[in-house]
Amino acid sequence: MSQGPVLIFDSGVGGLSVAAALRQHYPHAGFCYACDNAWLPYGLRDDATLAERIVAVCLAAVTACQPSVLVVACNTASTLALEKLRRHLTIPVVGTVPAIKPAAALSQTRHIALLATRATVRRPYTQALIDRFASDCVVTRVAADALVNEAEAWVAGHPPDEARLQAAMMPLWQAAQDTTSPDTPALDTIVLGCTHFPLLKPWLVELAPVPLNWVDSGDAIARRVGEVAGALIKSAADGRCFTTGPAEHLTNGLARYGFQPAQLLPLPS
Repeated sequence: MSQGPVLIFDSGVGGLSVAAALRQHYPHAGFCYACDNAWLPYGLRDDATLAERIVAVCLAAVTACQPSVLVVACNTASTLALEKLRRHLTIPVVGTVPAIKPAAALSQTRHIALLATRATVRRPYTQALIDRFASDCVVTRVAADALVNEAEAWVAGHPPDEARLQAAMMPLWQAAQDTTSPDTPALDTIVLGCTHFPLLKPWLVELAPVPLNWVDSGDAIARRVGEVAGALIKSAADGRCFTTGPAEHLTNGLARYGFQPAQLLPLPS
């Protein structure tokens, strides 16, 4: 295999949080970004149609970027299409799962929260992770699809709306301050179970009524990329970005994460 950039794929801008983690681990690597913003949000589509779409967009992005490794920086896409992508591609493919395992290891109270989209919160795969790695924890699940929109808006240059952040987070703020039940200790650790959500972390930390542990998948993904493709990503052309829909409004936000103005990704008809 030749040395090529790390290709990061997401439905929208959430994968930029993964790009930030990867750049910290591999400052001399090249990166390429592809997002299927024409179909955002993915939660509105049926699984079979969505899986077919994800494979088509990722294969087109691989052709455009010629990467050494593909990072699927989206929980939904990883659940639906990871194995299909691995069958189609000869390069390593790294997926994303909610960081249940490190959160359970970190929690002192044994009460953790999964903050994710509705699709991730309800998937059997998520329950399997909880059963495997957090069976001794209370796990509070909160679907917060509205935060995806806030992250997209922030990358487009609009500050997050504090009232909407508070509304989405209120169940977790209450769980973090509730010390009245001996059977349910106070929440101390939150899993940011959607790659969009770490983009909002500075605001969420500031709004939290008590100090909390915040865990996302970025570092775990970066370590996995090093395991499967470390020798291939020492240097490469950097910063290309492809989208499936209009993205002029994202130009400044993409630049903050080291990416050039987006080009339209050619898809097979």
